[in-house]
Amino acid sequence: MIRYACCLAVLCLAALAHPLQADPLAPAQASMPGEAVSLNAQTIDLTLGDAVFLGLRDNRAIRSAYLERIAQKFDLRVEEDRFTPKLVLSGRYLANRNQDDRYRQSEVIPQTTLLGEYGTQFSLSWSNQLTQADRAGRSRNDGATFTIIQPLLRGAGRDVATAPVRLARLAEQANRLALKATVSDTITQVITAYRELLRAQEQLQIARDALERSRQLLAANRAMIAAGRMAEFEIVQTEADVATQELAVEEAANQLDASRLELLRLLALDLHTQIRAADTLDATRIEFGLAQALSAALEQQPTYLTQLIATEQAAINHTVARNEKLWDVSLVGGATQVRDRFPGTTGHDTSRSWEGYAGIQVDIPIGDLSRRQAEVRARVAVENQDIRLADARQSLERDVGDAVRNLGTRWRQYEIAQRARDLSRRKLDIEREKLQAGRSSNFQVLSFESDLRNAESARLNALIAYLNTQAHLDQTLGTTLESWDIDLND
Repeated sequence: MIRYACCLAVLCLAALAHPLQADPLAPAQASMPGEAVSLNAQTIDLTLGDAVFLGLRDNRAIRSAYLERIAQKFDLRVEEDRFTPKLVLSGRYLANRNQDDRYRQSEVIPQTTLLGEYGTQFSLSWSNQLTQADRAGRSRNDGATFTIIQPLLRGAGRDVATAPVRLARLAEQANRLALKATVSDTITQVITAYRELLRAQEQLQIARDALERSRQLLAANRAMIAAGRMAEFEIVQTEADVATQELAVEEAANQLDASRLELLRLLALDLHTQIRAADTLDATRIEFGLAQALSAALEQQPTYLTQLIATEQAAINHTVARNEKLWDVSLVGGATQVRDRFPGTTGHDTSRSWEGYAGIQVDIPIGDLSRRQAEVRARVAVENQDIRLADARQSLERDVGDAVRNLGTRWRQYEIAQRARDLSRRKLDIEREKLQAGRSSNFQVLSFESDLRNAESARLNALIAYLNTQAHLDQTLGTTLESWDIDLND
C-alpha cells in the first residue's frame, strides 16, 4: 500500500515522470542563451495522483489534524496509566524557634498509591523526620503506613472502575475516525479542485476553437462579399460573433486562473506556481449496487461509526451515573509502625510502636439532588443518542441511495451530451457546406455555431459531474482512502 510516510518518494518519482513543460495553452516564450529563467515562468504538468499526494503532504487541514492527534494520543496514554502505581515524593525543611530552644527540622515522605480494576485503593507511605535542636539535641522519627480501601457500593466493580479507560479508548476510536474523515474530505476537495482546473482548461480550449471557427467564417464572408455572393451588411453578424467569442476566451482564461489558485491553496503551494492539469478527461461506466454500497457504508462511513461510538459512551456514562447514586460503603484496613530515636543519658534511646485497624465506613448522602440530577441527565443522553443513531442510519441510507442513483444518472447524462455534441458538430459542418454553396444564410451558421458551443460545454460539464460523483460516492461510503490505497499510518 501507498503510505502517507512515503508520499515524498512518490512525489519525487512523479517529478521525474513529469518534467517542466511549456503551457500548450499559452504563447511560447523564447529566452536568450544564458538568461535566468524563473520556475514561476514555467508550467508544471500535474496529474491527479500528484495532486492528491501533494495534498496529503502539505494540506494545512491535514497537518493540523495530525498535530491534534499528538495531544489525543497522550490523553489516551494518561487514562490507560490509571491502574499503574503512582509515586509522590514530599519533603520540607523548617527552621523553628521558641522561648525554650531553637531547632531545625527536615522531613521526607515518599508515598505510593495504586488503584485496582475493581475500585480497590492501596496506599503505602514512609515518613522520615530529623530534628536538630540547640539544647534538646538530635532526634529522629520514621515509620511506614499502609492502608487499603475496598468500596462495596459506590465506586465498586470493574464496570465502574474501568469506565474512564473504556471511555478514553472509545474517544480514541472517534478521533481516528475524525482524522479519516478529515483526510477523506481533503482528498475529495483536491479531486474536485483538480477537475475544476481541467474543466477550466477545456472550457478555454472550447472558447478558442469557437473563436477560430468564427474567424474562419469571417474570412469566408469577406471572400464571398468580394466575389459578390453576399451583401456587405451581413458580415456584421459574424464580426459581432467574433467579438463575443473573444469575450468568452477572456472569461475562460480568468476562470482558469481562479481554478489554478484554488488548487494551489488546497495543496499549500506558492500561488505564483504555474501548474497544468495533465490528466486526460475520460470516463468509463461503473456499476454499483445499492445493497453493496449500503453494506460498505455501514462498515466504513466515519460519521455513522462515530454515532455508534457515541452510543456506547452514553451507555457507560449512564452506568457510572447510576453507581454515583449509591451509598459509599467501604471496607477499610491499615497498619502503621513508628520508630522514635532520641538522645538519652546512656546514648540514643529507641522506642517502637505499631497500630493496625480494620472496619467499615459508611457515607450516606441525604437531600443531595445533584446525584439524581447526573443520573437523569445520563439517562436522557442515552435516549437522545438512540434517536440520533436512528437518524444517522436513515440519513446514511438516503445519502447512499442518492449517491448510487446520481452515479447512474450522471452517466446517462454524459452519454446524451456526447451524442448531442457529435450531432451538433455534424449539423454545423453540413450548414457551412451549404453556406459555401449559397443554400444557407450567415445567421443559420452562427446559430448552429452557438448550438455546438453549448453542446461542447454541456458534454464537458456532464463528464466532470460524472467523475466528481464517483469521488463523492467514495466519500459517502467512507472508502476514499481504500480507493486511493492510502494508509493513515496513525
